[in-house]
Amino acid sequence: MKGHYSDVWQAIGAAFPDRPAVISRERTLTYGELVREAGGLAATFTGMGLRPGDAVAILSYNRPEYIVALLACLSIGVAPVPINFRYRAGEVEALLRDSDARAVIFPASLGELAVAATNDLETPPHFISITDGTTHQIGAIPYADAIAPEVALPATPPPGGELRIYTGGTTGQPKAVVWGAEDILSVQLYSIYAPSGLPLPENLDDVVRIAADPATPRVATLPLAPFMHGTALFTSMNTMVLGGTIIVQASASFDPADAADLALTEGATRLVVAGDAVALPLVEEAERTRERTPGAPTIFDAASSVISSGMRFSAETKRRMHELGDVTIIDLLASTEGGPYAVNTTTSAAEVPGRLRLLPGAVVLDEDFHEVQDQPGGRGILAFRGTLPRGYWRDEAKTAESFPIVGGVRHVMPGDWAIADGSGFVELLGRGSAVVNTGGEKVYPAEVEEALLAYPAVRDAVVFGTPDSRLGETVSAVVAPAEGRSIDVEELREFVGRRLAGYKKPRILLVRATLERTPHGKVDLNRMREWVTQAQEEAPAAPGIPHTSKENTQRGGLTE
Repeated sequence: MKGHYSDVWQAIGAAFPDRPAVISRERTLTYGELVREAGGLAATFTGMGLRPGDAVAILSYNRPEYIVALLACLSIGVAPVPINFRYRAGEVEALLRDSDARAVIFPASLGELAVAATNDLETPPHFISITDGTTHQIGAIPYADAIAPEVALPATPPPGGELRIYTGGTTGQPKAVVWGAEDILSVQLYSIYAPSGLPLPENLDDVVRIAADPATPRVATLPLAPFMHGTALFTSMNTMVLGGTIIVQASASFDPADAADLALTEGATRLVVAGDAVALPLVEEAERTRERTPGAPTIFDAASSVISSGMRFSAETKRRMHELGDVTIIDLLASTEGGPYAVNTTTSAAEVPGRLRLLPGAVVLDEDFHEVQDQPGGRGILAFRGTLPRGYWRDEAKTAESFPIVGGVRHVMPGDWAIADGSGFVELLGRGSAVVNTGGEKVYPAEVEEALLAYPAVRDAVVFGTPDSRLGETVSAVVAPAEGRSIDVEELREFVGRRLAGYKKPRILLVRATLERTPHGKVDLNRMREWVTQAQEEAPAAPGIPHTSKENTQRGGLTE
């Protein structure tokens, strides 16, 4: 089925106007209100001069207004561009420049960030500010005024609309993956309907009929990963295709106790997390609850499924979740460039660690680009063929490189290497890039190295990932001082923190006299990791090695 989220949500809004679409502590947004507010916001965008192909940046944590902005943009052919609200001003500015965003919508608490990110832009974008307990930014249109026009959404969006989601590369400069608005739904159909055993719809009438059927499970999704993460965004968008409800913890910080209470109060049936970084604090909160009050309900009694993508669960965390409740754990291997490739599903502790099963469209290609996923022991790179993004925003070379034509069919390769068992399951061998995945956030070493080298006392620097039981990987760095200079580790960390998002700041920082580069300028990363391991064992004597990791694991490692 070819379709458009704007058409689907409008149809469901017309059929069930009083059904809750998005719930937060502050408000319940019904499907009817969603469509009406989106109509007003779309009219405001049009009044600002925005036209199909223009972009609107959404600089926000998860809120009901995020979904309104998404629908408003898609309905008029304007590209929504999610921006990481944890970024510093310089990082936000770079994405605003790259995307040519004509407008920025943000909660008032992020107003100073929005202003700082736009001060140097030749043509500042329009501002729309959402009330969240902070004074509105001067010059911004209040959200209440932006949705005030009584204008209906277009019945059919203009062709050629896009959704642009920034992801990264090994160079450190995020790239926007461009999804055609007409293509996303067809890619997501299997994920929407197959897990519940529902037939795939053939047209819009089928979509509404399935949503209206009392036998269709009423899904209530609580995304605890931010919407700027593809899995959280698409899973939430898909929930509304079924006529379900999105529950949001409308806060810039993650509070596991509040998340548990919200899930129980609002009846969340599905959680979206970022691997252990979010799941483990939830597990620990649930275990504390059970210790205080044996038999007390926890978040894992409310939810029937837990989904993670971007950072996989550890086996131990899976076991503990299964022991706390009757949950299905869905561990996705996915990328913004191609959607889900494989899934590891477990329904009990006895099934842990589980096996990674290829999803429809996923293949394993050997070095000659021959498919080997049906061969026992077949080794190669994971790839996906089917409906794919249009490519990278304004980067034809990278698009051609990342979306090669193989056997006359366009593919995408996320960089994961695997070995197949011949029956549809694979075992990951590792990634072909140096990207550090910490708490579900991707950190690109080149970007952090550049920030370290900007510090006057640093002559050389290398950044890499080291294993972490909670976060998956920790951002680690080894630096060498400039001749005649010494490095104050804490001052250096603060220096980097003023330039980059907090999760990018090295949590382990080791000072060495030299990095022992080869004549070709290369470093031995294995030796670097040995240095870090040895220094940790010898701490606190080693410079730059934290005495405790407690400060780095607050709120699941998602702190600034």
